[in-house]
Amino acid sequence: MNAECRAKLWEEYSKTKTTEGREKIIIEYASLVKIVAGRLSMYLGYNVEYDDLVGYGIFGLIDAVDKFDYAKGVKFETYASFRIRGAILDEIRKMDWIPRTLRQKQRKLDAAIHKIETEYGRVATDEEVAKELDITLEEFETWQSQTKVSNLLSLDEYMEQGSEAKMESNLSSEFETPDRIIEKQELKEILAKTLETLTEKEKKVIILYYYEDLTLKEISSILEVSESRISQLHTKALQKMKLKLGNNIELLMRI
Repeated sequence: MNAECRAKLWEEYSKTKTTEGREKIIIEYASLVKIVAGRLSMYLGYNVEYDDLVGYGIFGLIDAVDKFDYAKGVKFETYASFRIRGAILDEIRKMDWIPRTLRQKQRKLDAAIHKIETEYGRVATDEEVAKELDITLEEFETWQSQTKVSNLLSLDEYMEQGSEAKMESNLSSEFETPDRIIEKQELKEILAKTLETLTEKEKKVIILYYYEDLTLKEISSILEVSESRISQLHTKALQKMKLKLGNNIELLMRI
């Protein structure tokens, strides 16, 4: 359905509020749930089923449809994406998948990488990080696999700090202020510089996934490596980028 047809669908539903109209809108935007769930699945690796994420996200979509005010002129896709993501993260928080020991490992990894990069002024290698942590390279790779879930911490904290509410507030205006335009440009420049700290393959994974919206399978076919290797490259890239981006890590989820 094109934009014009979707607009008519919303116009009709905003006037009638029928159950049939509501169901039509939910079905029309169901693919948006799959997109958001797919992106979050990259942070979780194989620790959670993709179908489960989609299931959680559907509740967010329904909530977005029920609370959306078409008259305000806000783009529904953007509004719904935050609601869908919030619903998924809420379920993950309830499950408390990230034990204290895992959080500690993540902090140690971040600290080791930061120390090495500060000292040498370049990206830390796996061997250097393992040596700094006084563990074997095999143990280091295990740590990386285990801490995939903790990559959600950045998003978790981002949501809890009320950034979603701030974003929705910004979206309530049809036009962006000059200050907002400058801020977005600065953030894009920060993101561009951060990408330069990655290896070529890590950079390709980030660009193909977040900019080109390709799936893991499609990226693995392009780079001619396994899906598990793509997931590993993504994890390494995020760890490096999180150290550089800090509070701006949510940029990746807003591309």
